[in-house]
Amino acid sequence: MRSLLIGTGVGLILGATAVGLSAIAAPQEAAQQSDPRTVTYQQLELFAEVLARARQDYVTEIDEPEAMEAAINGMLTSLDPHSSYLNADDFKSMQVQTSGEYGGLGIEVTMEDGFVKVISPMDDTPASRAGIQPGDLITAIDGLPIIGQTLNDAVKQMRGEQGTQIDITVLREGEDPFDVTLTREVIEQKSVTWQLDDNDIGYIRISTFNERTTPLLEAAVNGISEKTGGRPRGVIVDLRNNGGGLLDQAVSVSDMFLSGGEVVSTRGRRTSDIESYMAHNGEVFKGVPMIVLINGGSASASEIVAGALQDRRRATIVGTTSFGKGSVQTVTPLGADRGALRLTTARYYTPSGHSIQALGIEPDVSISQARLTEEELARITRFSEADLPHALQNEEGAERRALTMPDEQPPEDYKGEDFQLERAKQMLKDGVITASNGLKRAG
Repeated sequence: MRSLLIGTGVGLILGATAVGLSAIAAPQEAAQQSDPRTVTYQQLELFAEVLARARQDYVTEIDEPEAMEAAINGMLTSLDPHSSYLNADDFKSMQVQTSGEYGGLGIEVTMEDGFVKVISPMDDTPASRAGIQPGDLITAIDGLPIIGQTLNDAVKQMRGEQGTQIDITVLREGEDPFDVTLTREVIEQKSVTWQLDDNDIGYIRISTFNERTTPLLEAAVNGISEKTGGRPRGVIVDLRNNGGGLLDQAVSVSDMFLSGGEVVSTRGRRTSDIESYMAHNGEVFKGVPMIVLINGGSASASEIVAGALQDRRRATIVGTTSFGKGSVQTVTPLGADRGALRLTTARYYTPSGHSIQALGIEPDVSISQARLTEEELARITRFSEADLPHALQNEEGAERRALTMPDEQPPEDYKGEDFQLERAKQMLKDGVITASNGLKRAG
């Protein structure tokens, strides 16, 4: 009986002790499991186990460096569409592209649903001359499907020596897939061109923002000034299908058309990661009415310029809503031929303090390039930053507006080549646009 009591007593004590220890241990274990570092270590162990099993049991021998690179890229591209790892070759290629000269086709692209999606073709390049359009999907290169490749792999295939040919398969909304044969060229991105019409209206086309953009813009401004005595009747800056580029070039381009004040601000993860970029005095064409043309292919740096000139009431924005890429990527070299990390590190804000991420810049006057019916508008598949996989949401909670009928569109019998540009010139010629207040509106 005593033994039983002792036993029972011991059992009761041990049971109570066990319950007590569980009550103490459970919160610690839960805390460890909720500790992000612990979870990360567990996931790294899982990754190592998966890699080991693939190395041992996969049907063929795997290329481990390639598999590791794909894993790194997979992690980064899951964050947002613009973060990625650049191996040594890709990093060199990116440096060549931002310098303004490389061998290739001349298109700004992103990745969507396993295909390469065209953001915009660059002016006077093999892609633009072949009729490649924003929103086109490139599904195969030289007959080999792109599915399963990274964006960097696809871009590398499209680059190449001048004079060599490449076949791409294009999928365009409303059409059957078709093949296009292109001949690679040295893409000397003459990012700025200009002309002056018979009414002394200056036209400046900026196709991308690379290291040559600001000097070329200065040359364009000087050319127009020389022919007009510094007083053109109006100025049109065309940013349509300009997929962006370098932040400092967007700031310096905006600076040329502003007299002091903020151009753009960037905000990172921490409250201390705030930086404002200011314009200097010395605005060109001061007092001259200005129009900026944009469309759905105008992205990133283009939107910084358009947003700055719109918010500062320096220009009237004409066209269709822009792409909506309101984030900044920092490229960090990793050293010793290890490539570089391209990581989204900040969002940018227009001078009024608004983010255009996933929204885009809305024009003051919406003018379509082609005539649309209500039925055709309803069938259009929107192509914007907001539609890309893993795109950052707008932190203000705003959403991109649904497609609506434009204020103006070409008449049914229109036979011209560029309705948006023609309307912009007509508005300046008619005096509809003023230098200080933009569009004259009734009331």
